[in-house]
Amino acid sequence: MTETKETNYGAQSIKVMEGLSAVRKRPGMYIGSTGDRGLHHLVYEVVDNGIDEAMVGFCKNIDLTIHKDNSITVVDNGRGIPVDKHPKFPDKSALEIVMTKLHAGGKFDSKTYQISGGLHGVGVSVVNALSEKLLVEVKRDGKIHYQEYGKGKPLTKLEVIDGKFPYESGTKIRFWPDQEIFETTDFHYDILVSRLRELAFLNAGVSISIKDERTDESEDFLFEGGIISFVKFLNENKDCLSEKPICFYKKSGTSSVEIALQYNTTYSENVITFVNNINTEEGGTHLIGFKNSLTRVLNKYAKENTKNNEKLSGSDAREGLTCIISIKMIDPQFEGQTKTKLGNPEMKNLVDSAVSEGLGTFLEENPTMAKIIVEKAMSAAKAREAALKARELVRRKDAFGISSLPGKLADCSERDPAKSELYIVEGDSAGGSSKQGRDRKTQAILPLRGKILNVEKARLVNVLKNNEIQTLITAIGTGAGEFFDIEKLRYHKIIIMTDADVDGAHIRTLLLTFFYRYMKPLVEQGHIFIAQPPLYRLKKGSNAHYVYSDSEKEKMLEEMDGNVSIQRFKGLGEMNPDQLWSTTMNPETRTLLKATLEDAVEADRVFTTLMGDKVEPRREFIYKHAKFVKNIDV
Repeated sequence: MTETKETNYGAQSIKVMEGLSAVRKRPGMYIGSTGDRGLHHLVYEVVDNGIDEAMVGFCKNIDLTIHKDNSITVVDNGRGIPVDKHPKFPDKSALEIVMTKLHAGGKFDSKTYQISGGLHGVGVSVVNALSEKLLVEVKRDGKIHYQEYGKGKPLTKLEVIDGKFPYESGTKIRFWPDQEIFETTDFHYDILVSRLRELAFLNAGVSISIKDERTDESEDFLFEGGIISFVKFLNENKDCLSEKPICFYKKSGTSSVEIALQYNTTYSENVITFVNNINTEEGGTHLIGFKNSLTRVLNKYAKENTKNNEKLSGSDAREGLTCIISIKMIDPQFEGQTKTKLGNPEMKNLVDSAVSEGLGTFLEENPTMAKIIVEKAMSAAKAREAALKARELVRRKDAFGISSLPGKLADCSERDPAKSELYIVEGDSAGGSSKQGRDRKTQAILPLRGKILNVEKARLVNVLKNNEIQTLITAIGTGAGEFFDIEKLRYHKIIIMTDADVDGAHIRTLLLTFFYRYMKPLVEQGHIFIAQPPLYRLKKGSNAHYVYSDSEKEKMLEEMDGNVSIQRFKGLGEMNPDQLWSTTMNPETRTLLKATLEDAVEADRVFTTLMGDKVEPRREFIYKHAKFVKNIDV
């Protein structure tokens, strides 16, 4: 091929992006996305500066305010970002360097911060780059220093100002996310509350507050018990096997591990790991060390103190376990910039040793509690054996073998999972309409009869015996629980399509509970969706409009101006196949909600509250959230 002016690859092809322009060009590389998750990540990065100060003993208070204009203020009482001239950049202050240059900050100096979180030192500069405006105040040595920034660039010089600062020293940052960058700049109070509460649990004795000026909501968090309080919080709606969590700590050089755990009567496990306050959602070496040691310790105790020779598996040892693992260390190595998996091999041994010594000692010193824990694990082992047998009933003979698929499944002809969709619908009536209205090439239909089992109250063996769940597992193809294998997923979009009434909402919740507890990777990797069928059909003459909410209906009625016939769809079966296709199933016109897992801690609590055994927490939840409920038929 002959090179042309357009295809020449030389020095002129290399683009040098000065300052923070690279961040504005590719924001997703630094904060994950420009949606809700990335927006809230900005807040976490600013808060992390105060947390880093807290971890080295210089900060006890962090206050966050959501203003009416959706700007955010974070103030801490740490030492304050240095404001003197930087030795390598004598014309700039250290504050300006921190605010405008990537990989600039005290976190790279182990003498200043032995332990820190944040985005590898790019945090606050990235927030600055992605903000339309940012104001910073620093109080040091009795003086308040102030500077303004816009889209990552300083708009004013650093100056000393008169005014009030809430603490004797510290840093105050207010920022307005850039509307040109983000899909939305509307902060969610509940999302921020969950993260701030989590940080308060992980940093015992640090007071963290949040106030939302838009709604006058506010909360204050201070947990002297640290991760012990965290485990109690997670288990507050569950029946626990012990009155207090078990806690142990181990330090090795500059690294330390703290673990708090408590068993409850449920059949699911909830082990959450942190490294320097960062939630390592994908686990890593520290989680491997914990799992290995826990299983080994319980097997050793059972062998030496019981007559039962049943060998416990890892899942047996963790059934009903709630556990927090908090690692503090210098230079953690994460797989990926979003810090979801720890890679340091030495942490496996440290955690293994901590569990072996701490839990081993506890079991020896508390034989009554040890017996209860081991008996629960042995009961889980027996149930696992039964589940293995039940699993054979739902195992498919062939990855795509039609003979092994449930008879009620109207499968699609497409054999590429990435191009295939599974609609889960309630009842034969809706199933009939959706089967007639679908695209047979890419859309499969699975009608369910009645409501599936509430899996929050059942072991896997009983889950696998339920006919409707058997059908569901077989159709999806992945297996469930510890037998789950995402490589066998037959459809990359699994769409829950239920009626817009109370029963439909209940069925949807039961299905989401099942997916969260037994097919969690489907939720984590974005394969679960919720269909949005219309509530009304408004017709005037030959013009018909479908609307999806009461407010949309009222607005459309005003526009259509009288003589409008209104049809309320109480069930999908009331819709003609062509109506169902055009409004709810046509990829070109439909609306789907993706089920996401923004906050695993809160998700676990909500499923326990709504679907668990205890009535009182469910009643309180309903009272608190009743005013937000829509589309309930009276």
